[in-house]
Amino acid sequence: MLRFLVFSFFATTLIISCGDGSEDNNTTPVNLSVVITNADDGTGLVEVAATAENAVSYTMDTGDTGADILNSSDGQFTYTYANTGTYTIVIAALGSTGTAIDKEEVIVVNSGAPAVVGVGYSTPISYFGKDLIWNDEFNGTELNEDFWCYDIGTGCPNLCGWGNNELQYYRSENTRVGDGVLTIEAKRESFSNSAYTSGKIVTRKKQLFQYGRIDIRAQMPKGQGMWPAMWMLGDNQDVVGWPSCGEIDMVEMIGGSGRENEVLGTAFWDNNGVNNFTGKYKLSSGTFSDEYHVFSIIWDETAIRWYVDDQLYHTLDISSQPLAELREQFYMIFNVAVGGNLPGSPDATTVFPSELKIDYVRYFRDN
Repeated sequence: MLRFLVFSFFATTLIISCGDGSEDNNTTPVNLSVVITNADDGTGLVEVAATAENAVSYTMDTGDTGADILNSSDGQFTYTYANTGTYTIVIAALGSTGTAIDKEEVIVVNSGAPAVVGVGYSTPISYFGKDLIWNDEFNGTELNEDFWCYDIGTGCPNLCGWGNNELQYYRSENTRVGDGVLTIEAKRESFSNSAYTSGKIVTRKKQLFQYGRIDIRAQMPKGQGMWPAMWMLGDNQDVVGWPSCGEIDMVEMIGGSGRENEVLGTAFWDNNGVNNFTGKYKLSSGTFSDEYHVFSIIWDETAIRWYVDDQLYHTLDISSQPLAELREQFYMIFNVAVGGNLPGSPDATTVFPSELKIDYVRYFRDN
């Protein structure tokens, strides 16, 4: 089904008109009108119908990075956007002598959710009263380095073992995108004096977060010693250090027998030393490696609330001054640690490779 859109494409029909009404021997286009429709079935299909007096052809710049300019003799265009997002399109009407008039407009391609990967819980790509500010559906075959960068190494020399006595060496090769999924893979392999490798990506200097709703749909790895986490650190970390920058652990799981049915949501802050507050969510049956679940936080200037599959399980009041660092801007981190203080080391029961799979991450704010 197609939905007609106006201006920001949330209403009915968009009619764009421009031109000053003057003519040059009937060769200058005037009275450009455009009707744009946007599919609401998640396909990303956009259809454009443009008309203008004295026009002999039309062009459309889709605003999609890497896409060619479209040409049409009759003003009819169709284009399918691969990714949900906000795009600025430009429609131009050209006259026989090369004169032209144009109009640009912003469209939001978010009318339907992309196909869900794998079995498990999922959430919508739009909520009433909220705007989709940023998202990564992990389409394509490569990590989007406009959004993410790799954190490489063991943390040495300044923070060996990443401050937790972890055993892995982070490599870019352990992170891949394909079939609509981001996969971070932990392996038992010797590399640069480490017995294990894994992957870690961050949005530092590329995408920041402050208040709103964040949804992450993921399927956890399993095995003794696995420690997957999706979390955030304050953007001022380099200036004030940890824990004064604040830390929000949206979700982490401690791998090992009897623990893979439980996840944790935690915040850290500085108040005359390290302070933290942790909540736990436990499945009634199965483990978090059996299928996909959605891990969310809803965050404002008064509180952070943690959810699993839209079930609230933990709330932290952050309105007081000692928790002020939890009201600042944060960047996001996805990683799978191997070993460390919480899970302990892998043992003979641990099967490698072990994979964290992420279907999507979406960031919403109130409109």
